[in-house]
Amino acid sequence: VQLQASGGGLVQAGGSLRLSCAASGRTFSSYVMGWFRQPPGKEREFVAVINWSGGSTSYDDSVKGRFAISRDNAKKTVYLQMNSLKPEDTAVYYCAAGTDYYTNAHEFDYWGQGTLVTVSS
Repeated sequence: VQLQASGGGLVQAGGSLRLSCAASGRTFSSYVMGWFRQPPGKEREFVAVINWSGGSTSYDDSVKGRFAISRDNAKKTVYLQMNSLKPEDTAVYYCAAGTDYYTNAHEFDYWGQGTLVTVSS
C-alpha cells in the first residue's frame, strides 16, 4: 500500500487542522492505520491509531481530547482532526499502515511522506 499525507500548514495556537492520508491498493480496509509525528530535533512519536473498522482508537496522552482519528474505508483515507493546537504540536506528521494494533512505530510496515504542521504562539 502507498500512502500520501496532506493537510499540514501554519496555524495559530488554539486553531484547528485536519490531516488526510490517502491510500492506494485494494486492501486498505485490512490495515490498522496510525499517525505519528516528529518534532524538530526529536524522535518520531506516536499520536493515534485506529483499527480496521474504525471501532477502536487510541491516543497519546498529549493529544487526548484534542485530536481525533477516523477513517473512511470506501475512500481509502484516514484522517486526523486536530483541535486546540499548541506550539508543542509542531512537527512533521506521518501516516502509517500496519497489520496489528500497536502504538510502536516499528510495528508499522508502510509510511507516507509526511506533512508539516507548524503552530505559532
